Amino acid sequence: MNFPKNFVWGAAAASYQVEGAANEDGRGLSVWDMMCRTPGKIMDGHTGEVGCDHYHHWQEDVEIMKTMGLQAYRLSVSWPRILPEGTGAVNLKGLAFYDRLVDALLAAGIQPWVTLFHWDFPYELYLRGGWLNPDSTQWFADYTQVVVDKLSDRVQHWMTLNEPACFIGLGLQSGQHAPGDRLGVAEVLLAGHHALLAHGRSVQMIRARARTTPIIGFAPCGGIFAPATDTAADIEAARRLMFHDATRDTWNLALWTDPVFLGRYPEEAVQAIGSDMPRIKAGEMETISQPVDFCGLNIYNCSVVRAGDDGRPERVPGPIGYAQTAMEWSVTPQSLYWGPRFTWERYAKPIVITENGMANTDWISTDGQVHDPQRIDFLKRYLREFHRALGDGVGALGYFQWSIMDNFEWAFGYKRRFGLVYVDYPTGRRIPKDSARWYQQIISTHGQSLLED
Repeated sequence: MNFPKNFVWGAAAASYQVEGAANEDGRGLSVWDMMCRTPGKIMDGHTGEVGCDHYHHWQEDVEIMKTMGLQAYRLSVSWPRILPEGTGAVNLKGLAFYDRLVDALLAAGIQPWVTLFHWDFPYELYLRGGWLNPDSTQWFADYTQVVVDKLSDRVQHWMTLNEPACFIGLGLQSGQHAPGDRLGVAEVLLAGHHALLAHGRSVQMIRARARTTPIIGFAPCGGIFAPATDTAADIEAARRLMFHDATRDTWNLALWTDPVFLGRYPEEAVQAIGSDMPRIKAGEMETISQPVDFCGLNIYNCSVVRAGDDGRPERVPGPIGYAQTAMEWSVTPQSLYWGPRFTWERYAKPIVITENGMANTDWISTDGQVHDPQRIDFLKRYLREFHRALGDGVGALGYFQWSIMDNFEWAFGYKRRFGLVYVDYPTGRRIPKDSARWYQQIISTHGQSLLED
């Protein structure tokens, strides 16, 4: 079986990680600007103020994407670049940047897939309570309207939120990500509920305002589980941990996907959360579960699970010396089979892999090139597993490699390189890595070369 005819090959990036120009052309502050100014929060005191300077290198970056043959680019819009105060007056210079970028992508034959929120929450709205403020749902809807009114004559593909498990769990509970808060479970889940309501309000706004027929999804993440064997018992054990885990942890994927696709929170999680569960008002679940067209999945690895002697799921530790990326994440290609398969079976929504890739120890070799055979091997293994899932009946629309270029990796600063394109940060120079040329071949053959070598 080949990849479906309409399957899209792309790459992704996020506004704060690549744009830079943090203090230019009227952009407001985000919580990540605040986080980067907090001593000890970001490795080596790095900030995203310059990043990859994509704000000034966008033409060069689009040309690189065109040379690679990318069919789609998943970009995110910076909320405070559009609305410096988070609400109110629109920053026309900021809006013009995305206007030019979308035009350039289309001229290069690349579909823009726009993510409305990839973590750069406006600082001024954080001062007003952030996601804990019930008005945050309206703030996000209003911001959505501004972007959709400007770009929807050319942009058809939209995603509302990227990884609420991270910006809520890591941002408000563990404090590892911006804004760096450490709130109680009740407050964390209330903020998460407001974020899901904001997603629903955003979907409504896109449907109401889009000038071309929109294709809408969102990009959650969470625990992915794979069975230790193909026995029915192990498969069921892995499925149960993905969707029926009785946990209070925000890393529970179903905590974010069940409300959107099924209109309810997972029963096991609700029981575990108990009195800390947000009070659900009339009509809110209907808002959260507004119909969407696809389910994005950000997948990098998984845990392996088996059925224990008592029938309960138990995690299987990796072997001594198991393969890891530079993020110290396990290399588990089967995650791109079981994650999409379990999600498709539960929700019957087409899958888009909205992020998948690896951090590697890349540098410029003596020949002036960047050789990254580990990344090529990683992507080959993972994409073959995704292809296997499609062959077993999983519906899918596309795959986005993370990321198009090395960038500011949040709390790790510039210490982790995920890109297909190497960025020399002091000079801004871009060097496509061997993996970029490998991916170009995958795209040009529509995945056929992946299956032959």
